[in-house]
Amino acid sequence: VQLQASGGGLVQAGGSLRLSCAASGRSFSRSVMGWFRQAPGKEREFAAAISWSGGSTMYADSLKGRFTISRDNAKNTVYLQMNNLKPEDTAVYYCAARDSAVGRTTVDEYDYWGQGTQVTVSS
Repeated sequence: VQLQASGGGLVQAGGSLRLSCAASGRSFSRSVMGWFRQAPGKEREFAAAISWSGGSTMYADSLKGRFTISRDNAKNTVYLQMNNLKPEDTAVYYCAARDSAVGRTTVDEYDYWGQGTQVTVSS
C-alpha cells in the first residue's frame, strides 16, 4: 500500500498550487482521505479531510475558503487545491487514509501515510 503525494513547489504569496495523492496497492474508495502539514519545528497538523463519496469535507479553520479537498475514486487519487497561499502555509504536506467512514482530524486516527511534498511560499 502506497500513497504518493506530488505537486509541491515554490510559489509566491498569493499564488496557487494543486497537490495530488495517488494511492496504489489497494482501493481507498471507501476510506476517508486527509491532508496534513508539518512546518519546521512544529507538530504535524490537520489541514483537510474528505469522505469516501466526496460529499463531506472538513477543514482546519485557518484554511477554510482558501483550500479545497477533492477526490477521484476512479483514479484512486485525492487532491488539495491551495489558493491565496501565504508564507505561513510553508510546510511539508502529507496525504493520509483512514479506514473508516468517519472523518477525523488527528494524526493518530489515520492508518496510511504518504511521504510528503514540500510547499514553500515566499513573501
